Amino acid sequence: MSDVVVIENFVKKYKTLKKEIAKVIIGQEDVVDQILISIFSGGHSLLIGVPGLAKTLMVNTIAQALGLDFKRIQFTPDLMPSDILGSEILDEDRRFKFIKGPIFANIILADEINRTPPKTQAALLEAMQERAVTVAGHQYKLSLPYFVLATQNPIEQEGTYPLPEAQLDRFMFAIRLKYPSFKEEVEVVKATTTDIKTSVNALFSAQEIIDFQSVIRRIPVADNVIEYAVSLVAKTRPNETNAADIVKEFVDWGAGPRASQNLILAAKTHAATKGKFSPDIEDIQAVATGILRHRIIKNYKAEAEGVSDEDIIESLF
Repeated sequence: MSDVVVIENFVKKYKTLKKEIAKVIIGQEDVVDQILISIFSGGHSLLIGVPGLAKTLMVNTIAQALGLDFKRIQFTPDLMPSDILGSEILDEDRRFKFIKGPIFANIILADEINRTPPKTQAALLEAMQERAVTVAGHQYKLSLPYFVLATQNPIEQEGTYPLPEAQLDRFMFAIRLKYPSFKEEVEVVKATTTDIKTSVNALFSAQEIIDFQSVIRRIPVADNVIEYAVSLVAKTRPNETNAADIVKEFVDWGAGPRASQNLILAAKTHAATKGKFSPDIEDIQAVATGILRHRIIKNYKAEAEGVSDEDIIESLF
């Protein structure tokens, strides 16, 4: 089957997938789009939102609709790396046997990742980057596709361990969840206060998702689009000659090369979901906020004057 036909099939299946998710998740279209773009690009996402905005339900619904295995890990201050990765035990034949931890699934929800100490946060790093886990000197491959969706509560910051920049950089998207609109909230209350159960159909298989991921990677990108993405990222670095004035004034550190790579990958997926066979500058701009938001470190002046990440990023277009 030619790549063109595969992309056309992908557009149809993507629309059906969105309808399937909308059976359970009311509104939040941008958030669902960014999570799906991240999955089909082969990246990971960080969800930032206050409690009660259906973060867990959203990930569970997406996992069901994609036909993937889903596990939730609730991060707590006393969680150890072995609680996530698994550990070796001595079986009845006095042989060591590896018991797999919850990290062995296709979609992992790392709930409140900033509640757990750095040692346990770092246990996720190898899994995210290498799609493998090393325990007691043995490396165990994780089944593909593999996607980590971590959540972070922006309110309760006491007794938390903010993710270090190196680990934040591993997430393709940082997605902010906002409160639903009045109309959406009315719909949510109507849908969730009855005893009607909504079932979600699995529309994909793991192999189908892997095939779509490889076709998306093969999508060609024009040089001017790649140059635009790289120059957009360079503008976020305050010490660069072509840094934007707003960046020089309000930013301490800008985004690294991983941001440029993710911009292109996400733009390819964004273009594919719209039925285009090559991304353009509009596709880069559509995904830029989610990709650059957590890679820009603002200074005190930005905090004092209430300048948001979105203000800085949108002024670079």
